[in-house]
Amino acid sequence: MTEQRAITRKETTPINVWVTPEEKSQIDALAKQTGHSMSSLLRCLGMGHQPPSILDSKMILELAKINGDQGRLGGLLKMWLTNDERFAGFDAVQMRRTIEVVLSRIQQTQQAMLDLVIKVQGE
Repeated sequence: MTEQRAITRKETTPINVWVTPEEKSQIDALAKQTGHSMSSLLRCLGMGHQPPSILDSKMILELAKINGDQGRLGGLLKMWLTNDERFAGFDAVQMRRTIEVVLSRIQQTQQAMLDLVIKVQGE
């Protein structure tokens, strides 16, 4: 009994596509953006698939990091507002200033998240 080995794409039929230098440049840029080779990108598109952009994945990761920051800041704020014993030495003025700083940081983080979402929508 003989084993059959899988045929690789390089052993099969190529398809030649004639493009202008500008079109080739655009295809190459899109391939890099999606993390594919030009051949892989064109095969995907030719088979009716839309390759996901690696930029989208990077943006999702960035949003997840920002969301984690929001969670940590929210936890810190909750700890202060519930009069956690670790803050017993803070006087009212220190506590107010600290809470204002945290609230400001939460607003900055929300704006960073919004800016990133707007950037993703624009691409």
